[in-house]
Amino acid sequence: MDARIDQIIEKLKDVYDPEIPVNIYDLGLVYNVDVDENNKANIIMTLTAPGCPVADMLVDDTRQAALSVDGVDDAHVELTFEPPWDKSMMSEEARLELGFF
Repeated sequence: MDARIDQIIEKLKDVYDPEIPVNIYDLGLVYNVDVDENNKANIIMTLTAPGCPVADMLVDDTRQAALSVDGVDDAHVELTFEPPWDKSMMSEEARLELGFF
């Protein structure tokens, strides 16, 4: 695996939805992270709800997190709602933090 992908994932753990005290990666909002041969990060993510009022901020914060990794020259974030997000996509730590156990 490309080390930059691991570094991007670590940076994504610093991105939070302001309404939820868990980062977007542990929430399960990030479906895929890849870096292509042109050093462009491509991230596919979702939101907890399609009408999320901070969607633009989360997409921008996600893009900036990817761009902060050495060796990443560009970043694209694609929003998808397939499959729809649900609580089962959260990490065990996130479910504990939010009291879902």
